[in-house]
Amino acid sequence: MFNNYLTTAFRSIRRNISYTFLNVFGLTLGVASCLVIFLVVRNELGFDNFNSKADRTYRVTLNAIDFNANVSVGLAPAFKNDFPELEYVTQVFYLNNMLTKVGDNRYNEKSIAFADENFLKVFDYAWLEGNRKTALTQPFSIVLTESVAKKYFADKDAIGQTVILGKQDVYKVTGVIKDVPPNTHLPFKYLLSYETVRKDFLKNMSFFYAIPGGSYLYIVLPKNYPVARLQAKMHAFIAKNWGADIAKDARLPLQPLLDIHFDQRYINNIITPTSRDTYWALAGVALLIIITACINFINLATTQAIRRGKEVGVRKVLGANRRQLIQQFLGETALLVVISVVLAFVCAYLFLPVITKWVDINISNSQLYQSSVLLLLGGLTVVLILLAGLYPAFVQSAFKPVDTLKSKSGISLKGLLLRKGLVLAQFSISQILIVGTLVVAAQMDFFQNRDLVFNKDAVIDFFIPNTAKNAVLKQTLLSNPGVKAVSFSSASPAYTTNMTAFTSKENGLTKDDVTEIKDIDEHYMDMFDMKMTAGQKVGIGPCTRNDTVRNVVVNETMMHKLGVQNPEKALGKHIEFWGIEATITGVVHDFQSESKHKKIRPCILMYDTTSFFMASVKLQPAGIHETLKRIDKECSALYPQNLFEYQFLDDHIAQMYKQEQKVYTAFKLFSGIAILIGCLGLYGLVAFAAVQRTKEVGIRKVLGASLGSIVYLFAREFTILIAIAFLIAGPAAYFMMHSWLQNFAYQVSIGMGIFFISIAVSLVIAGITIGHQAIKAALANPVKSLRME
Repeated sequence: MFNNYLTTAFRSIRRNISYTFLNVFGLTLGVASCLVIFLVVRNELGFDNFNSKADRTYRVTLNAIDFNANVSVGLAPAFKNDFPELEYVTQVFYLNNMLTKVGDNRYNEKSIAFADENFLKVFDYAWLEGNRKTALTQPFSIVLTESVAKKYFADKDAIGQTVILGKQDVYKVTGVIKDVPPNTHLPFKYLLSYETVRKDFLKNMSFFYAIPGGSYLYIVLPKNYPVARLQAKMHAFIAKNWGADIAKDARLPLQPLLDIHFDQRYINNIITPTSRDTYWALAGVALLIIITACINFINLATTQAIRRGKEVGVRKVLGANRRQLIQQFLGETALLVVISVVLAFVCAYLFLPVITKWVDINISNSQLYQSSVLLLLGGLTVVLILLAGLYPAFVQSAFKPVDTLKSKSGISLKGLLLRKGLVLAQFSISQILIVGTLVVAAQMDFFQNRDLVFNKDAVIDFFIPNTAKNAVLKQTLLSNPGVKAVSFSSASPAYTTNMTAFTSKENGLTKDDVTEIKDIDEHYMDMFDMKMTAGQKVGIGPCTRNDTVRNVVVNETMMHKLGVQNPEKALGKHIEFWGIEATITGVVHDFQSESKHKKIRPCILMYDTTSFFMASVKLQPAGIHETLKRIDKECSALYPQNLFEYQFLDDHIAQMYKQEQKVYTAFKLFSGIAILIGCLGLYGLVAFAAVQRTKEVGIRKVLGASLGSIVYLFAREFTILIAIAFLIAGPAAYFMMHSWLQNFAYQVSIGMGIFFISIAVSLVIAGITIGHQAIKAALANPVKSLRME
């Protein structure tokens, strides 16, 4: 009997090749998409869970005014001394880049970390060479990742080799580890021994609020040790080591390692955190894709059922019972599903490298063979067979032999309401995805291009290795015809490097608050088109940090912090920071120096040539490539010991939203696939309606109906379905996207225009899908239509 079912299934597939193609194509797309989304979501939600002690590892953070991931390096020895019960305490100091020299080759390396001897005991990295226990105990020791070791030394043994870093410091290679997994909040290419800098750090930065950027502290609790017990001791710990005044306002939250990538409260993270909800939303897209694929299969299967009515009638006349027919049709579904799943696995294998590169996530094809993925695939196969196969099987097996052999077309109208309901669900899903994609696109545009309040176009930034040559550098750059303007500063508008506490006693602000400090020259504000609301720009009457009195420009947020609403009235007010009193001589419009995940903070702009470590160069629109080559040549001649490296300011801004860009790209891709699969289901229902109304169309044509009126006949009911779907999808999409937007301090509004576009796109998609079958039915010869029964 099984052989008979199999033979019949293959004959049916061969006889209805177009139906089979549509069904297999839809299911293949759906399953392949779900596989890829599963890997993406698992990768993103699994940040740092490769560590065996992850559930007991915490990052010590600071919460005085902001939630700050960086803490004083003085905390580590105090933790070791006051909490001997802790299994490990490890200090990390992270650097964004450093000049490296190996032999005659020089590199500008990024992602460098100074780490102490406990670091490799807290975090699990696959060890290739060297001794894990002693690799970082001695000063000027370095542990390389595998890819860096191969780049530096090819096939040579890396252990014992030397690497020159920074100002001619010679480091000895003491270990090689596998490349760090991509889903970690602490990516690095190599580790330097913290012993190299420990004494200098503790000598200069052990005060509680002396916080170097990139300073992170991690602890590991003993097993079964409640974190709340340790957290309760933090106030007394701060008071004992740094005094009751500091303990009054400062807190040291213990942040779980597995929450770091998703906790958006914190500043100074290496990778910008993103909400877990964002990835659950992507998982929701996968679920919608599978539902759409199943609806598509059911619609196409029930459309096909009428064509097999006589087959069912003959089988029943020859003695087949309903159970046997259900087994037959369910077996045919299973065959199609298995074929689709196999093809989906092949497609996922072939396209995974392209897709992951597109969404900027590092996932290897080997993950497709993991037991969890194969288990998911097996479970998905069973669910698909049941979801997509049971209803068509019961419908087909319920046909009455007398009716089917007499070719009564009315029998196939049974369940038409359900099929329309399924298409309604498809339209609703499609409109939710269209609205979601439009909202995310608008928010991404808002992130990168709107409300920055400064001009970022055609500006490059690069760090200056020797500020003593700034005058020569400026003259050299301005002699380049491709350079429009040059400015020196501690940081361009979209960089945040300096945070400090400030007060203003005359304005009643006696409790420390946090402000950003930007040291800028007299050309900075003009070059970036920053708008003043009152007073004078920075650069009038230059002063240095050694002065006891200085003039500063503040942003509007700082003005409001001081309790002043009128910019003119802010002029002449005083603020205290760094032990000096500054006079406000100007107010500038608020500008976005951090990502829009956070509210704009108070900012002070002032003139200080000793802090001009960054050059910002505005380029002429024409010949940018040649201009950059010339700047590279001139900077290399001026700083022969360094490699010239720059970044366009708009690229830096885009980098702030890298996590959101990943999700947006994935959302666009998979939403498009879901909509495509939905179109197949719609095509199936239109084909079904065309078969059902063959006689009606023939009669209408004989009576003089035009082509347009017949196409309208088919389109009318689907237009109604789209309108009903919009009433369902609109509120659902609004609720979901409004919830997603709450992750950002600044966000777009969800206007009616987005919903009008959504329904317009749905109508266009439906029109294209319906058009083929409707026109085909309208152009059919009415004589054949009326004789077909």
